[in-house]
Amino acid sequence: MASNSTPPNDDSFELFDLKVEVVCPPGKRILCGANEGDYFTLHGEMLYLPPNQGISVYSLAAILPLLPAKQRKTSRNDWMTTDALIACPDPNCPSQLKIIREGIRTFNHSETTVVPLEK
Repeated sequence: MASNSTPPNDDSFELFDLKVEVVCPPGKRILCGANEGDYFTLHGEMLYLPPNQGISVYSLAAILPLLPAKQRKTSRNDWMTTDALIACPDPNCPSQLKIIREGIRTFNHSETTVVPLEK
């Protein structure tokens, strides 16, 4: 009999790699220090910025709570699947951060925590 369950010794799980890119309306004054096309990537729990590029801590604080959910597979009907543009937290700044799901990476529970899986 075929089963859709995970083999008993498999503690793997998958997360999307994310790219978070700055989107700026043409001709608008940007107040958060971002530039069109600036980005960072997220692979698992590791955030990577390109050399000589920064991101406002306020912009980062606004988007951080959403990233773990965007890394996970979600229902096609879930707003977390469809919505990708996050406003700059400065109400006077028109920039946005766009969350782009990229490749999928496999991790193992045993390599990410000391808490054992329940049998």
